[in-house]
Amino acid sequence: MTTQTTAQDRAAGGVAGALGFLGRKGSGATALAALALLFVGLTILITFTLRGARLDLTESRLYSIAPGTRNILASLDEPINLYFFFSEQASRNTPQLRAYAQRVRELLEEMAQRSDGKLRLSVIDPQPFTEEEDRAAEFGLSAVPTGTRGESLYFGLAGTNSTDGRETIGFFQPDREEFLEYDVTSLIYRLDNPKRPVVGLMSSLPLDASFDHMSGRMREGWTSIAQLREMFTVRTLGTDIESIAEDIDVLMLVHPKDLPPKTAYAIDQFVMRGGKLMAFLDPQAENDSAGAQFGPAMTPRASSLEPLLSSWGVEFDPDVILGDRTLGLTVAMRAGEPPAQHIAIVGFDRGSMNAEDVVTSSLDTVNVMTAGAFKPKPAEDGAEGPTFEPLILSSENAALLPSSRFAFLENTSGLLDGFQAAGERYAVAARVSGKLKSAFPNGHPDAENAEGASPDHLAESNGEAHLILVADTDILSDPLWVRTQSVFGQRFAVAWANNGDFLANAVDNLTGSGDLISVRARQSFFRPFTKVEELRRAADERLRAKEKELDEELRETERKLAELEAGRSGSESAASALMLSPEQEAELQRFQQERLRIRKELREVRRSLDVEIERLGSALKFLNIAFVPLLLSVGALGLEYTRRRKLTAGRKAAARTG
Repeated sequence: MTTQTTAQDRAAGGVAGALGFLGRKGSGATALAALALLFVGLTILITFTLRGARLDLTESRLYSIAPGTRNILASLDEPINLYFFFSEQASRNTPQLRAYAQRVRELLEEMAQRSDGKLRLSVIDPQPFTEEEDRAAEFGLSAVPTGTRGESLYFGLAGTNSTDGRETIGFFQPDREEFLEYDVTSLIYRLDNPKRPVVGLMSSLPLDASFDHMSGRMREGWTSIAQLREMFTVRTLGTDIESIAEDIDVLMLVHPKDLPPKTAYAIDQFVMRGGKLMAFLDPQAENDSAGAQFGPAMTPRASSLEPLLSSWGVEFDPDVILGDRTLGLTVAMRAGEPPAQHIAIVGFDRGSMNAEDVVTSSLDTVNVMTAGAFKPKPAEDGAEGPTFEPLILSSENAALLPSSRFAFLENTSGLLDGFQAAGERYAVAARVSGKLKSAFPNGHPDAENAEGASPDHLAESNGEAHLILVADTDILSDPLWVRTQSVFGQRFAVAWANNGDFLANAVDNLTGSGDLISVRARQSFFRPFTKVEELRRAADERLRAKEKELDEELRETERKLAELEAGRSGSESAASALMLSPEQEAELQRFQQERLRIRKELREVRRSLDVEIERLGSALKFLNIAFVPLLLSVGALGLEYTRRRKLTAGRKAAARTG
């Protein structure tokens, strides 16, 4: 009886037999040549058979694209051409930028490989005075001057689709490296979806230019809304509607005050079927002039969007206003009054922004006035609720004040009376995502008289919902972020804060698909040597302690010398006054010896730092050069031992059966 072995065993046995034959019959040089040929052959075989195979072992999966990116690449409807421009020669003296360019190129190649041929990547080095440089300029890419000979460095991306659509990233800024995948994926998504997104705008405030009955003149529209209309197709909706059109990509609510139930139901079902929502609410909208035709507005100026928010897992109290003692701006409430801090007019700085969200990562200043705050609602029965991510946070020196204190506010100092910080940071803007439940579980609130309502009621969201909530409407008004200038009769708005950028970023993010929104910031590719930095910090602390000790010794010695000098007799001659007394000599010698000792200790501290860093470097070198190859060798020997045992067992089995 014969035994059958696997093809792998036969191949391994054949290689082992050939090597054994060469070892016995041939010379040592022939055996080495055979091993070299075998190694080259295996390398070529692995190169072709495992082409594209990758194993990402980094802690933050830096070399793996996000699931949302993979979904967008898999759903491309038409071929997209990407042109990556990078000046190799002009960047020769900027190694960090070259490393980042390599990171960008690897990401683009990974995307092209996963697109099933729909993404066509061209890597171009635009040399000076060439057609490639002209092409980069034609795409509108930014060129950064380098050197003294007028060289320009290109580091950007251009993309085109089959309908002559064009999108560009003018220059890959290193400070946006965490959002590299999002920026590239967003460019690809826009090329694959060239249709201009539609934003449905519903508001109870006069956002556009209109006639002001109180002054009898035309009222200027808000600059933030005018800029939004330049970027998107903005469709104004009434506040008394029963349905929201299917072609609206993002529904934007600004001060949705006293909405009828049918409109609230339409908003609820829009979100349930996958529509994106951005809502600006306010406990006291300063621009709400309803009921103020004959004096100060007496009607409530709050909006809350209930019962929708509660059902969606968010709490918002329209009866409280945020006061921030640290971030409150200094303003003059009335003409002729000296400026004073107003803790309810808050200027959020970069430290208040969520640096890991693409909407707020690049913002420096956002101003609000009499804003509220959001917080996640505790889930019932321990169930997992939607994800609540703050975008803009107050400082810890903040508190929520009753809105009644602002009704007839005479001066800002009154807000500080009895102010006590709560010691927590309040979310003035937040992102909410996940599965949401309808605020109308039983269907339309007026089902018997509903006209035009969809018969397909959804009790929960169809997939993940995406909302951005802002607890202030005045954030959009001109006085908080732009100054208006008139040049030759033309009106220009000059921004001094990032309120408009916040609105544009948020709407642009929401107009993308759920897959694009899910692509979040990554950890930086350039990670510091944290252990080395810890060693340096510890040594610096010791150095500072020794330096402080030396300074104290120096001051003490100078004090003693001054005392000795003051104690000397005033009757001494000028010549003897220049000579030091034995006590002074002894004190100086003691200080000099002490100073030498401390300096020696300082050198020892510095030397010990170098020794620790060198020891750490040696350990890393051992891991990379010796330990890892040794581990692989042990693994290979283990596999060979296992294979030989199987072969031996097979031979014994064959001998017994024969």
